[in-house]
Parts: sequence; C-alpha cells; structure tokens
Amino acid sequence: MPKVSIIVPVYNVEDYIKKCLDSLLNQTLKDIEIIIVNDGSKDNSEKIIKEYEKNNPEKIVYIKKENGGLSDARNYGLPYAKGEYIAFLDSDDYVELDMYEKMYELAKKENSDMVECDFYWEYPNKTKVDIGEKYSNQKEMLQKARVVAWNKLIKRSILEEAKIRFPKGFRYEDVEFTYKLIPYLNKVSFVKEPFIHYIQRENSISNVQNERTKEIFEVLEHVIEYYKEKGLYKEYEQELEYTYTRILLCSSLRRIVKIKDKKIRNELINKTWNNLNSKFPNWKKNKILNEEKTSKNRYMKSINSFTYKIYAKVFRGV
Repeated sequence: MPKVSIIVPVYNVEDYIKKCLDSLLNQTLKDIEIIIVNDGSKDNSEKIIKEYEKNNPEKIVYIKKENGGLSDARNYGLPYAKGEYIAFLDSDDYVELDMYEKMYELAKKENSDMVECDFYWEYPNKTKVDIGEKYSNQKEMLQKARVVAWNKLIKRSILEEAKIRFPKGFRYEDVEFTYKLIPYLNKVSFVKEPFIHYIQRENSISNVQNERTKEIFEVLEHVIEYYKEKGLYKEYEQELEYTYTRILLCSSLRRIVKIKDKKIRNELINKTWNNLNSKFPNWKKNKILNEEKTSKNRYMKSINSFTYKIYAKVFRGV
C-alpha cells in the first residue's frame, strides 16, 4: 500500500503539466502513487503524460476518460487510489518537494484524519502566502476551514466510510466536498508551511465570473440538505447559518459584482440578498456573528437592505 495517492485531473494544460509532475515525482516521500486522470484533453497533454508514464511506471497510474469536468475527473480517480492517505492536486499547480513527507509524518505522529497546509497564491507579478486559521473541532472547521481540496491530506478510510464525492457539473465543488466531509473528521493537524503554488491564470474557471457564479446557491443548498438528511442539522445549525451568511455576503458577493453582464449581475445581487433572508431570516442574531469580534463580522453586522446595495457598488468599484 502506498503511503499517499495523489489524484491529478488533467484538461488542456500542456504548458503546466510538466512542472506539476516534476514536483510530484521528485518528492522526498518516495512511497507515493500519482493517479493522472486525463479528462478528455484536446491538446498535447496526453503525449506529455505518456512520456512521464513510460519513464516512471512504478509511480504513475494513467487513466483516460471523456470530458466531464474537474469533479468528475477527481471522482473517477478515487477508486484507483490505494494509498493510506489521499491528496488532490490541480494540474496547473505544483508543490514543494518535501510537502507530502512532512504532511504524512505529521498524520502518522498525530493519527490524523486530515492534515492541512498553507499555500502560495502565484500571480504573474507577485506571490502571496495564504496562512490559515487553526481549528480544533468540527464546528470551528465549518467556520474557518479553507474550502480547497488540494491543500489537504485525507485518510482514505474516512473517504470510503463517508462516501463523499465532488458534485459533478458545478462550480465551487470544493465547498460542497469539504463541508460534507467535516462531520467525519475527528482529528485534524496542521503543517504551518506553504507547500503549494496555486497558479492564477487570467482565463481559468475560478477567475471568470458569469451566470455560472450563481451555482454557489445550489452548492450551499446541497450542503444544508446533506446535514438534514444525516440528522446533523440541529447540532450544526449556528455554524451552517454563519457560513451561509459569510459566503454570500463576502466571497460570493465580491465575485458577483465582477460579472460584466449588467442584467445577470443585478439579478444575482438581488438573489443573494433574497436567498439569505428567506433561508435564514434571523441571521443577524447568529451567535457566532455577534460573539466573535472580527472585522468581517463587523462588516456583516453593518449590512441591511440599504447598506447592502452600497457595499455592492463599493466592491464593484463604482
């Protein structure tokens, strides 16, 4: 059994895939497997991958499938993973060479269900370190976790038990995956070092805002329904309400105001406010919002039907 299985979905990344694979093949942790899922690439990605597979047959598992999107590719790769721990890495990113050794060693030392690390935002002209907050239990994780799949090492037995998968056909797949996984994570550890270089491409899906930005509403609804189905909603109601409020009024609103189509932009600005107040009409009384004195909470508490429109204009730069 490999110590770590790394699932790498690939779609038209001929300019990036070599750097990604080199960073994995040169890991100081040698007992790993790299599961490359070619999600119907139409460029030279397959040619490059096959050359790497030929030279590294003991480490690379190559799978090819019809295009189905990032979630579908990750899900497709999971049954092939034999490692004690699972990691995900996007094929246009790359990692530090000691990443998986340090994360795995900590996982074993602390018997962790999951290990999380910091990462670099790599822009064309600058680099920024993303330093996450520590959390000690599931409720804190719902409030503070960075909802990206690729900075985490997850025990494979947990994923098999929980049967959590990425939602096919939706943006914000990591939001749904992470929040659904949280109730199963009893022990989370942190390596406070940035290991991943998260490449910011101008035309990447995450940086292009359009009508699909509204899929965050459906993804959050999937999460809430999941907690209800599992009989967990009452236990986590305050955290779910707070998280729903924070995402809609902070990160989601900032994405929506960047939509160029005025009609769609205004429609989603209004839908954000209406969804929040219909789903959680008493969100202003949320315990976390009122007890934790942070700048983000002060901003959210200042919002009402009038100031909401002002903030939307400010975020857009009008």
